[in-house]
Amino acid sequence: MELLETQDPEKKKLIETSERHRQEISREVSAIAQKSEQVLTNALIIGGTLAATYFIVEQLTSSSKSKKKHRAKRTDEVAAPAAHEEAEEPSVITEVTSKILNQAALMLLDIAREKLSAYLNSKKQEHDVA
Repeated sequence: MELLETQDPEKKKLIETSERHRQEISREVSAIAQKSEQVLTNALIIGGTLAATYFIVEQLTSSSKSKKKHRAKRTDEVAAPAAHEEAEEPSVITEVTSKILNQAALMLLDIAREKLSAYLNSKKQEHDVA
């Protein structure tokens, strides 16, 4: 049966055309899969960075809120003025930790910004090409 199909020039041309179309479609599908994988990877990196930054900032703000509550309670209590002043001053370790966390948050936000701008630039270039 294949012998008869390949002997007819029109059928042979149609078979070759369909084979070529199948190969082009498979190439396009693999290209789309690769682009999708890259987009998902970038989205996961950006999302993870933003989530980590959010949790760091949330920890920093919640600790300062709890300190304010403790300070408010201490002012309500009757205490010696000298003891009250010593309790309000943050320790060196707290200040260093706070600065380290702030720097880490800034670095994570910078990485997220770079990834997001690279993604948007690639989308803009794809749009300009199309």
